[in-house]
Amino acid sequence: MTFFGCPTGRYSNGRLIIDFIAEKLDLPFVPPFLSHNGSFREGVNFAVAGATALNASFFRDIPLVGSFVLNTSSSVQLGWFESLKPSLCSPAQECPGFFHKTLFFMGEIGLNDYSFAIFGMTLPQLRSMVPDVVKTIAAATEVLLRQGAKTVVVPGIPPLGCMPPNLVFFPSNESAGYEPSTGCLKGLNDIARHHNSELQKALDKVRANHPNALVIYADFFTPVIEMVESPHKFGLTTDVLSCCCGGGGKYNFNISAGCGMPGATVCDDPSEYLYWDGHFTEAAHRYIAKGWLNSINSCKPW
Repeated sequence: MTFFGCPTGRYSNGRLIIDFIAEKLDLPFVPPFLSHNGSFREGVNFAVAGATALNASFFRDIPLVGSFVLNTSSSVQLGWFESLKPSLCSPAQECPGFFHKTLFFMGEIGLNDYSFAIFGMTLPQLRSMVPDVVKTIAAATEVLLRQGAKTVVVPGIPPLGCMPPNLVFFPSNESAGYEPSTGCLKGLNDIARHHNSELQKALDKVRANHPNALVIYADFFTPVIEMVESPHKFGLTTDVLSCCCGGGGKYNFNISAGCGMPGATVCDDPSEYLYWDGHFTEAAHRYIAKGWLNSINSCKPW
């Protein structure tokens, strides 16, 4: 791994968005809740790779999908948060005051819902999921606000149609299926745009219910599109939709020769790539985090 020099459980070659934000706030890297070691007084990360907004039960009847979705949804993570509260603030009456001074991130939730479901759904069926996914994210945000949170950052999702795995698994037979300016799959990117638009509308309603709180939408889509459309501006390779680490093919993504497996190769300089193994590189995370930090600092209450 480029930054840490050893495996850390991150699906990247280095730091994630949350790592860059923690550094900027002069905080240590946020420890995972499931590590069950150390103090969580300065932060805790409930995220799990592959976690969905919707409960695992939603996916069980989708062909080819149900057995792959773990029981680590947003509601499960909120349960973990609830179980941790006594160690953060005791008695319980002190929790609202403690959480008033805490920055909450909803995390990159929602992306996996579509990434899993696409293996057993058509594009119209996938689009029909958007209201449920958005409603779940908004409801989780409401839970945090009712617990005393005053500042919550809620990210949208990145362009689904630009992700190398989707480009490999779901290619279009027609040139019209690809966006001329990006080379990404138009149908999937339209679903991501729809999700983000509906999420922002839902967050407007959340803000109306909590006028004294800051609910910040973090744009995940636009910075990725910027890097795809103008890779040279960011020091990225012109083959911007390909993975740095992978098993060959048009996008250097091969499920049977994934990063770290026999047959996979690694590029010379990951900082020149948008995608590591199908997930984003540290270089991509750095740029996305910069935009999110600007959004946070523009209305910083703490």
